[in-house]
Amino acid sequence: MESPFPRKSRSLSTTLFFLFFLLSTNLLTLFLSASFFNSTTCISLAGFLIRTRSLGSATAEPPPHNADITETDITETASDIVIPDHEDFPPEFLAFTSGHLLPLGVNPNFGSNTMYPPVGSPCTRFPELLRRYMSYKVNGSCPDDELLAQKLLLKGCEPLPRRRCRPAAPPDYVEPYPLPESSWTTPPDSSVVWTAYTCKNYDCLVNRRHRQKGFDDCKDCFDLDGREKTRWSAKQGKGDLDFTIDEVLATKKPGTVRIGLDIGGGVATFAVRMRERNITIITTSMNLNGPFNSFIASRGVVPMYISISQRFPFFDNTLDIVHSMHVLSNWIPTTLLHFILFDVYRILRPGGLFWLDHFFCVHEQFEDVYAPLIESIGFKKLKWVVGRKLDRGPELQEMYLSALLEKPLKNSW
Repeated sequence: MESPFPRKSRSLSTTLFFLFFLLSTNLLTLFLSASFFNSTTCISLAGFLIRTRSLGSATAEPPPHNADITETDITETASDIVIPDHEDFPPEFLAFTSGHLLPLGVNPNFGSNTMYPPVGSPCTRFPELLRRYMSYKVNGSCPDDELLAQKLLLKGCEPLPRRRCRPAAPPDYVEPYPLPESSWTTPPDSSVVWTAYTCKNYDCLVNRRHRQKGFDDCKDCFDLDGREKTRWSAKQGKGDLDFTIDEVLATKKPGTVRIGLDIGGGVATFAVRMRERNITIITTSMNLNGPFNSFIASRGVVPMYISISQRFPFFDNTLDIVHSMHVLSNWIPTTLLHFILFDVYRILRPGGLFWLDHFFCVHEQFEDVYAPLIESIGFKKLKWVVGRKLDRGPELQEMYLSALLEKPLKNSW
């Protein structure tokens, strides 16, 4: 009989060989993975993937904070934009947007042990503006750069990255007027940092409709003794385009309209009127050559500094009313407008109201484009009034639509 020992010896050798082979391949895999991880860096920018390479030690000298924003900064087209390598980004931008390990490990809500702060992906498309914005002394004072920040935001860099510095503030700030006095009182000049605006005081803003030539957004809004005094509380003209707040609220059971949003609400007179009826309204506004957000806050209502491109930061089916006057109109690209209207539908609760106030377009656009687009959202029409827009002359064939629309109470999905 053949001895079993040679067979056993061969089996042991084979086992040792396979163990050595397995250990070697695992070590090789670990080495390759570590090498790959060290040679690349991933930066999370709100879901936007940026191609990167190894982080270099050299950084460009930032420009002075008071460097002017040139016309070329604001006229780039999509074809001109080149996404830079991450080494062109300022260190503070990388410090904010890079993944940050959670001190307590994996968070079940995040499904991760890392937090990735979001910024708008187009931020990376404008590295020079971004470098100016993110160049400052950590723990010091931020540069007085409101105009720069707003230009970035309007280019799609929204939300802006957070900064580790103290913002410019009025040197002689005083406490605001108390409610209800603050609702209809022009605040003191000392409540605003004026460097970003043509006007340097409220007297200039209040009277610019009469003193200043050229166009400015909401040119007469700061005059609280002018048209703002009667807006939405009385009919503004002879037609039916001007709904009043009480007329709109009468379409719902008393007390069921409680909270809402005003999109592009100027100086928040709509929110002030609604607060007088115990309804809370948040007003979105930009600071287009005027301190709109500061003025809104001084009146004792809540401003929200976001552009029309931003997804509304509210959960689905929560608001009782959404209002917008003039802002949602034919200047917005049609596809983007379609997205915006569906976002309005999203945040309204079933039975909620969408007050589309003085939407304007050219006559032939209305029947072919905008009426079908608005009707496609799924709202029920409570009021639908069309009239001529004559402020720029009848030859332009412009028109208004004022509509009160309701999200269906049942089967709104």
